Amino acid sequence: MAVVASAEAGLKAIEKGATILQLRAPDLTARELEREANALVPQASVPVVVSSRCDVALAAGAAGVNLPERDVSVAEARTLMGQRLVGRSVHAIDAAVTAEREGVDYVIFGPVWPSPSHPDEKPQGIRSLADVARAVNIPVLAIGGVTSERADECAKAGAAGYAAITLFR
Repeated sequence: MAVVASAEAGLKAIEKGATILQLRAPDLTARELEREANALVPQASVPVVVSSRCDVALAAGAAGVNLPERDVSVAEARTLMGQRLVGRSVHAIDAAVTAEREGVDYVIFGPVWPSPSHPDEKPQGIRSLADVARAVNIPVLAIGGVTSERADECAKAGAAGYAAITLFR
């Protein structure tokens, strides 16, 4: 999963091998985010999820939404999103278990390693990633400091894949 802030960045990430996109642009207004989503979704050859904004995801015809840990409830998102993807970003095993119980389709766990995009967040480590992957029966994506060299470590730890910002630039 490539985490991108614009349609242009999303299309470039697809060229670099991204198999799913998360449009995450917290500094944009809802209107600006919708504009980017409307530019990206019809052109993307891979599914696009929108971070935190069910309304924008629905308006753009996106594949789903990814919810930060302190965002709307999964039940509320599922009511709006129906059968579209609903994911949750989590930072601990208990949050991943709760998210699965609440009905998410996947979790993004991290940061696994130090991350330049979240310098104040404590890395959880590869062992914690493995613990989360064993604790739930839904796909777990690793995030935070993932490089092409570390991608194999994520898979060995049980992650279904990884989400990254820098790797797809």
